[in-house]
Order: sequence, then structure tokens, then C-alpha cells
Amino acid sequence: MPSLKKGATLPQPDWPGIETERLILRQWRASDVTANTMMLGDPLSARFITADRKPVTEPMAGWRNAAIMAGHWVLHGFGMFVVEEKASGTFVGRVGPFYPPVWPGFEVGWGVATEFRGKGYAVEAARAAIDWSFATFELDRIIHCIDRENTASQAVARRLGAQPEGETMLLSHAVELWVTRRETWSSQN
Repeated sequence: MPSLKKGATLPQPDWPGIETERLILRQWRASDVTANTMMLGDPLSARFITADRKPVTEPMAGWRNAAIMAGHWVLHGFGMFVVEEKASGTFVGRVGPFYPPVWPGFEVGWGVATEFRGKGYAVEAARAAIDWSFATFELDRIIHCIDRENTASQAVARRLGAQPEGETMLLSHAVELWVTRRETWSSQN
């Protein structure tokens, strides 16, 4: 795990989250399980998000996935945020830091439900998550693991100013390793 920056603290369970113009990024709640399961049930989402690249069809598999996301918060004090649309309170997806064992580095990833794609929510949420990560941790770089065929996520990475820096294996699958560097991020944001 990266060290915390001097004076930084990690969110507590009652933390209100991060607000952007249109979104709230917050910790997980039990009420997020169904919406997350529905997002992962979409074949297009599952292809690039689930460990086996297959849609989640069983409620228990959806619950297990949400438990991993929420558990990352419990074990590490941070994790992928649930992204909620401010205007409606609707689950948009999950975006933010993820760094389990065997991961190739501190990642900020994104996954947005089908009905919210194409609205710029992934970029807006990822920008807030990257800002928060650089402000909170001693990091020189943040990675984004993106499937070679995931052109939509590659476009998000480009809009964030990330650069591809080779490939790595992740869960027995080759992915492109995109990188956002602190010095570049600080100068453009």
C-alpha cells in the first residue's frame, strides 16, 4: 500500500464522499448490491469488468462482487467509490482506487452502467478519484488496466491524459497498462 501523505486521513464510514458537478462518489452500502449486480449482468460491462469476463447472472455472484468492493474499504481504508447521480440519487457505477494483492500497481479504474455511458460520467468521476488519490497518498503514478479491445475505456484514459506504457497480465488476461503521472496530472488539472 502506498504511504499516506503527511496530514492526510482516510475516510470513515460516515464520510459524505466526494461531490463533483453531477456526481457523488461515496462508500458502499447494502442498497448498492442490486444495482451493481445489474451493471455486471450486462454482457458489455462484464466483458471488461468481471474476473471471468462473463455476465453476472446469479444474485450471490453479484453480492460477492459488491462484498469485494466494500471489503477493500474495510481492509485498506479506501477503495472504488460507488458513483451516484446527484440529481436522481441513482447508481451510476463504480470508479476509484483499487489495489488488491498481485495487482500491478495502485489503480484508479471505472465501470459505468449502460444507461449512463456517453455522458462523461466516467471521466468526471475518475478525475475526482485521481485528484483524491494524489492528494491522499504518496504516489508518483496511478495505473489503469484496460483490455486491448475496450476502446471506450481507452478513450476515457486519453481524456484523463493517461498514456499507454505496455501490457501486463491481470487475472490470466493480457491488459494494456495506462499510466497517469503526478507531474503531468498536476500541470494539466
